[in-house]
Amino acid sequence: MVFSVKNISLKTLIVWVVMGITTLALVVTSSISLINQITNYKNELTQQVLVYAELIGSNASTSIKFDDDIVEHDNLTILSAAKFIEAVHIYKYVEGQNPTFFTSYNRADQLPIPPMWSRIDELKKPVQIDNHYEFIRPIENNNELLGYVYIRVSADILNKLIASSILTTLAALVVILIICYLLTLRLQKALADPITNLVTLVQRISRQRDYKSRAENTNIKELNILGGAFNDMLDRTQHYLQERDNAEMEQQKLHASLEEKVQLRTVALKEANQELIETLEKLHQFQRQMVQNEKMASLGDMVAGVAHEVNTPIGLGVTASTMMLDRLKNIEKEFDAKTLKASTLSKFISEGQENLNIIYRNLNRAAELISSFKQVAVDQTSESNRTFSFSQLMDEILLSMRPKLKKYDHVVTVHCPSDLYIETKAGPINQIMMNLIMNSIIHGFEFIQKGNIDIYVEMITDNKIKIRYVDDGKGIPEHLRKRIFDPFVTTKRGQGGSGLGMHLVYNLITQALNGSITITSEINKGVEFTILFPVRKVNASTMVKSS
Repeated sequence: MVFSVKNISLKTLIVWVVMGITTLALVVTSSISLINQITNYKNELTQQVLVYAELIGSNASTSIKFDDDIVEHDNLTILSAAKFIEAVHIYKYVEGQNPTFFTSYNRADQLPIPPMWSRIDELKKPVQIDNHYEFIRPIENNNELLGYVYIRVSADILNKLIASSILTTLAALVVILIICYLLTLRLQKALADPITNLVTLVQRISRQRDYKSRAENTNIKELNILGGAFNDMLDRTQHYLQERDNAEMEQQKLHASLEEKVQLRTVALKEANQELIETLEKLHQFQRQMVQNEKMASLGDMVAGVAHEVNTPIGLGVTASTMMLDRLKNIEKEFDAKTLKASTLSKFISEGQENLNIIYRNLNRAAELISSFKQVAVDQTSESNRTFSFSQLMDEILLSMRPKLKKYDHVVTVHCPSDLYIETKAGPINQIMMNLIMNSIIHGFEFIQKGNIDIYVEMITDNKIKIRYVDDGKGIPEHLRKRIFDPFVTTKRGQGGSGLGMHLVYNLITQALNGSITITSEINKGVEFTILFPVRKVNASTMVKSS
């Protein structure tokens, strides 16, 4: 019978296991016992053949010796009482000759069999052939070979005994298996019923969630331990569920109260958010105003410096022109009085040329300052693109900052190709470079007599420019470096610093130029700003032709 191990029940498993083991044990035991019995039966029959052959040979030795075959034939008729003896042959032996037939016995229902002296060597031991045993024994008297006795017995008795043993063994095997099956059923009931009850209980609890049920005690120790553990688990589960129900009730109450609190706080939060939005908008307006003020203050500071710078050459020009007017009046008087001398006219011409040169140089210098200031002022107030030479833009920026820079011994060096022409917004670049330079002068070179500022400009791609601003000042501390671009961050709080310079630089680079700025700095190792932003590169030869 074939069954699936996955779907077999415990009851069936117990029956199959017990009956299988019992059947195997009984079959093996019965087979061994039956083999031993059959072997014993064969040995007994063989022993009987040997005994009969010995007796017949002993009796026949005398008859052979006196050559009395009639007497020996009469003696062999006694063997009719032994029903299992089928035939007996006695062969006479004369030295140097083949054995000859002496006398024989055949059972009444047995046909005569031919002489067997040719099989003497084959039948020295009893041999079973078909349904009978055959054996040839030498007949001796005082160690003299007189002849041979051949005996043939039937194996029917042996077969009957074997059949009887097999039937008896099978009957006993069946009876024992029936008894074992009945005992197995009882064992199955004793083992499987408590387990089945426990499985039924688990299924009912799983479906109905009835955690109040408990497993009953049984007569099996292990099942009682399992049931006790299961009951403990049910107790904990029931206790947990009760606590959960209580917690849910508490949570519902708390939820109801929280909803009311949340509604109240939501209203308060909306009002606070509205106030925060208004405050933030005001803050942004204030911040934008502060940034604009910073730009205008920077522009105003530059105006004052340029005005002061322009005042000097104009003053010199006025002085030289006044002197020329005085000299001209003197010449006019002498000319009218007709006292003008050649030497006086020559001196007047010489002084006039000198004064005119002074006036020209100073007016030209003032014109350059005013032109530079005009371009810088236009760039700072304009948000449109224009095409320009970057090196020339830097010259204009430095020229407009000369009133500030000439107060210090700091050196500003611009490393920029003279043929680099780009198209972008010049105003933000103008404001960025001025703020960075002033930041280095005010903060980086504080208490430093002479500092160096290097500005490296290069095109890294056809549409992106890189400005690397480096100074060798005192650097920026780490805690300040992380917030350097935040608004109102300054080390000169209360000393004129607004904290909007670097914030303005960051906004101009990221918003006006759509670029990025990074900072690298260590204490006493200066600062380095790396600025990247997109531009359109213009061919220098095209600009030269257009100019």
